[in-house]
Amino acid sequence: MTSPMTMASPLISPAEAAAYGDLPSPAPHSDAELAALLALLTAPGTRIATVVVGHSRDAASRSSAAAFAEAWRALGRLPVLAVVDWPESAASWLRAANRFTAEAPDAWVVAAAPLGWAQMSRRLRHSTDWDPARTYGFAALGDSRGPALAGQTTLHGMRGVTADGGIWTVDRSWVTQQLPARRPTARPRGTL
Repeated sequence: MTSPMTMASPLISPAEAAAYGDLPSPAPHSDAELAALLALLTAPGTRIATVVVGHSRDAASRSSAAAFAEAWRALGRLPVLAVVDWPESAASWLRAANRFTAEAPDAWVVAAAPLGWAQMSRRLRHSTDWDPARTYGFAALGDSRGPALAGQTTLHGMRGVTADGGIWTVDRSWVTQQLPARRPTARPRGTL
């Protein structure tokens, strides 16, 4: 019998992970993706001054995290409080989860592979006061299999951007997307 104080492990079993098939590896971020992410975090009324950046250890995620931190500084924002990385698989994400939440930022920015992020987010929800509604992700995380694998409400409220500059939002286990705003096309001038 399990005591009420004993909590189940938040780790995703290999069988659970296999049920969702091969999740895509992160691709290098696009200029539109980085610009949309910065716009999301600096939109009027957001009041985000401090951020912590987290990323998985693949090259694309590292590059996206570094590009975000550099662009954030270029906007004249306060420095990124911390940059935290984690492996794609581990026995526990507790150390990374504690580092990710230690600074209590206004927002978290994530560039990661979906499976590793699902594992990390489960640990964050299980062991910290992390809030997915204050978390923003790059395009690789805008796949509904990630939130479904993490658990129905684990990522609820998280937002992010697509490679073409659109926005995605997690609603329970689903990712909904908004197309990027299109600029009006110029019409020929003259008389008809």
